Amino acid sequence: MRNSCRPALFLKLGVISVAKVFKRTYSYAFLIPAAIIYLLIFIFPTIMSFFFSLTRWNLTSWTFIGLDNFKMFFQEASLLIGFKNTLIYAVVTCVLKVVLGLLLGVFLTSKIRAKGYLRSVIFFPTLLSTIAVGITFSMMMHPTQGLINTALAAIGIVGPDWLGDTRIALLSVALVDVWKGVGFATVIYIAGILSIPQEYYEALEMDGGGAFHKFWNIILPLSRPATNSVIILSFIGGLRSFDLVWAMTKGGPGFTTDLIASIIYKQYQGGYYGLATAGNVILFIVVTALALPLYSYLNRKEAEL
Repeated sequence: MRNSCRPALFLKLGVISVAKVFKRTYSYAFLIPAAIIYLLIFIFPTIMSFFFSLTRWNLTSWTFIGLDNFKMFFQEASLLIGFKNTLIYAVVTCVLKVVLGLLLGVFLTSKIRAKGYLRSVIFFPTLLSTIAVGITFSMMMHPTQGLINTALAAIGIVGPDWLGDTRIALLSVALVDVWKGVGFATVIYIAGILSIPQEYYEALEMDGGGAFHKFWNIILPLSRPATNSVIILSFIGGLRSFDLVWAMTKGGPGFTTDLIASIIYKQYQGGYYGLATAGNVILFIVVTALALPLYSYLNRKEAEL
C-alpha cells in the first residue's frame, strides 16, 4: 500500500515543480517587451553615444579619433561659464520649487474652498510647451514694450532689462522655469501630505498644538519622501535644462545664460557632431556624478527618520 502511493506522490511533486517553473517563467515573460523597449531606447543609444564621441562623424561616415573630441570640448572658451551657470541654475530652480511647492501643497490641502480649481490652475503651466512659454515670457520681459515693465511703469517703477542685463538674465530665466515647474512639485507635495495619517493631527490637537506645530512637527518631517522626489527631479532637470534658455536668450547676452546643454547645441549647429556628442557624454557623467551622491544622501536621511 505504501509503495503504491509513491508514484502518485512523485507525480504530484513533479506537477508542483513544473507549475512553479512555469509560473516563474511566465511572470518573467511579461518583462521581455519592456526590456526590449528599454534596450532600444536607452541602452543602445547610450552605447552608441559613447562610441561616436570618439569619432569625427556626419550622417554618412565616421572616422575614429580617440579622445580628441573631449580635449577640444574642454578647450571651449565658454565652458567654465557654462558649468557655473548650469550649477547656479539647477540650485536656484531646485530650491525655489521645493520651497514654493511645499507652501502651495500645504495651502491646497487646507480647509479652503475651490481646492480642485486652484490645484488645476497651479498645475496648468506644467502642461504648456516649454518653447511656447519661453517665447511668451521673452516678449513679456521686453525692456520697453513688454507687459511686465509696462505694468511697473504704470505704478511709477522703472523695470530692468530682464534678459539683456548680464546681472539678472540667468535669474530671470530661472524664475520662468520655476513658474512652469512648480505645479508638478506641488502635486507631489499634495500626494505626500494627504498620505499622512490623521491620527497624528488628532494627537497634536489633543496636546494643544497650533497650525505652526502641525506644519513643523508633522507635515515637514513626514513629507520627506515627497521633498526628496522634488529635489532629485528638479535638480536633474535644472542640470539638463536647454529648451527654455534657448527660447528666451539663446545663451546671451554674451555667454551670460549659456548652460552646458546650450553649448552642446551650438556645436551641433556648427556641424561638429562628434564634439557635440562628446559634450553630451560629459553632461551625462556630470549629472550622474552629482545626482547619485545626492540621491544616496537623501535616502540615508529619510531612513534616519
